[in-house]
Amino acid sequence: MTTAGPRRRHAHRRPRSRTGRIVFAFVAVAAVLAVAALIVPMLLPPGPRPLFQLPVACGETWQLGTYPGHDDYDVDLFPIEGEAWGRPVLAAAAGTVTVAGINGSLGGRTPENPEGPRGRGGGYWVKIDHGGRWETQYLHLLEPPMVREGQQVVQGEQIGRLGSTGNSGAPHLHFEQRRGWEKVETWFDGSPSGITHDDREYTVRRTSNNCG
Repeated sequence: MTTAGPRRRHAHRRPRSRTGRIVFAFVAVAAVLAVAALIVPMLLPPGPRPLFQLPVACGETWQLGTYPGHDDYDVDLFPIEGEAWGRPVLAAAAGTVTVAGINGSLGGRTPENPEGPRGRGGGYWVKIDHGGRWETQYLHLLEPPMVREGQQVVQGEQIGRLGSTGNSGAPHLHFEQRRGWEKVETWFDGSPSGITHDDREYTVRRTSNNCG
């Protein structure tokens, strides 16, 4: 007589097929490569500065300025002659559009209602990647951008029209140049703008050589 209970059958796991292991390995490698493709370029040093031009029509003279609280290196551009609303905004250099949409909220300032309510942020805006970890940003456009994400643009191509959407008090173009992770002083036609810190109100005049 035995007191042992009935024997349990051991469940045998089916060994993973060789094909399954290969597929799993390929998926893992592909995932690692995808992550590396995103991260590695951001770790590389920036390339040489593109020859940025003023993002406005060839031969026009504009006022560039900043003011206390505006943030270091931010530049506001205002035409010194003619109507500001609807003026062409041009790509400062060739590149790829990475953002074309709305930053924050639009508000209600239009040519027909210039004193309408302010919105938040940059309103209609565009970001362009120029390669070598260089980027430009264009904010407060009048209406939806004339370009789309992923589109290739050439220097001097129109990307929008000047307006006052977002947190803006008057029609103008808020413009930034970025190198890697950081905002830097804007350069135009090979020369620094001189607008660096926002510790005081500061304005200069520059004539556009964005002549295509």
